Amino acid sequence: MRKWLTVSVLIYFLYGLFVYWYIYMGADSTLPAQFQGGSADPNTFMNSRELTLSQDYSKLRDFMFFTAAPFEWFIFFVVLVTGFAKKMQRWAESISRFFILQTAVFVFALSLLVTLCAFPLEWLRYKISLSYHITTQTFSGWMKDQLIDFWVNCAFMVLIVAVLYGLIRKFSRKWWLFAWILSVPFSLFLMFIQPVLIDPLYNEFTPLKNKELETKILAIAEEANIPADHVFEVNMSEKTNALNAYVTGIGDNSRIVLWDTTLNKLSEDEILFIMAHEMGHYVMKHIYIGIGGYLVLTLLGLYMINRLMNFSIRRYGHILKLDGKKQLASLPLLLMLLGMLSFASDPFSNIISRHQEKDADLYAIEMTENTEAAVSTFQELTRAGLSQVNPPALVKVFRYSHPTILERINYLEEWGSGREE
Repeated sequence: MRKWLTVSVLIYFLYGLFVYWYIYMGADSTLPAQFQGGSADPNTFMNSRELTLSQDYSKLRDFMFFTAAPFEWFIFFVVLVTGFAKKMQRWAESISRFFILQTAVFVFALSLLVTLCAFPLEWLRYKISLSYHITTQTFSGWMKDQLIDFWVNCAFMVLIVAVLYGLIRKFSRKWWLFAWILSVPFSLFLMFIQPVLIDPLYNEFTPLKNKELETKILAIAEEANIPADHVFEVNMSEKTNALNAYVTGIGDNSRIVLWDTTLNKLSEDEILFIMAHEMGHYVMKHIYIGIGGYLVLTLLGLYMINRLMNFSIRRYGHILKLDGKKQLASLPLLLMLLGMLSFASDPFSNIISRHQEKDADLYAIEMTENTEAAVSTFQELTRAGLSQVNPPALVKVFRYSHPTILERINYLEEWGSGREE
């Protein structure tokens, strides 16, 4: 046990050193010469203080992103090799003979342990975001959201784990296939209820007060065949200075939502461009393509998890303190493998997402025909979020589900130039 813990700590430390070297010394985020002095050059729309803050904040945020995910895997690994997962299972079994109650106790204990271990890192993220004036949320407000997150995630985890391990116990070889079949209606159900049940737990949604703007947005929505009678605004200025707008939900529960920070910082033309972009996703069925892609990845992921769990327990079961995958004590192994596979799949899902975001940008510019507003929107998004215009390659590959600001401004200006010709 000591040997494996020592090796895992050493690997994590060396990985952290590599990430630090790459982010702070090895990565290149300079703007190519042909774009310097243009609309995408942050020197043309950000002052010296904003430029410095943007570089510093982006590096901190990227470093914490790359080191946080493996830290959670490390927690699960420690829980397994120390035998703590087995002890939690025995404790859960001693409390009740009913499997659903055993699952609830085990999931609660594991979730609480992981949350407490990860809390210092989450608190550090909050403090960094607060110090750079991205977050405006009070500590009490932040803690409230953390508690809501914990209980909502825990409730869903109990349900999912109970079904998952019920299937594993009944269909040891094909559980992953039955789990995937059940995930289809469950995913659609979550997307349907999220706008009306889950999102309001975190924020208060009210009809857009600016009725003139709402009329213009709904006119675009009608052209896009989006079944919306109202535009909602949400008071995010209590939590952040960042900007956002989105179309969420499916069917009759579709909602068009604007953050009040977006309303306060952008002009009407810029807001209309953003809303046209979000509606572009709806028109081009990106939400359904996303669901389809998610389900394909889920199927592959569950199959791979089954194979990897079988191999890990067969080969290293004595180290992981596991006798088989049917016991609740194997849940940390399942979650660790899930995290690793999700992280490994991010570059592929991000490629598809970036392609869709570009299509939505081009749809929006064709709808609004206002290149100046489109470019100034991305400039303001960069300032508000202290984002990098041209992030390092690995950061873009793993983190960017949208094209970089450099890419977005560049192809929008190319569209405007082509139209003038």
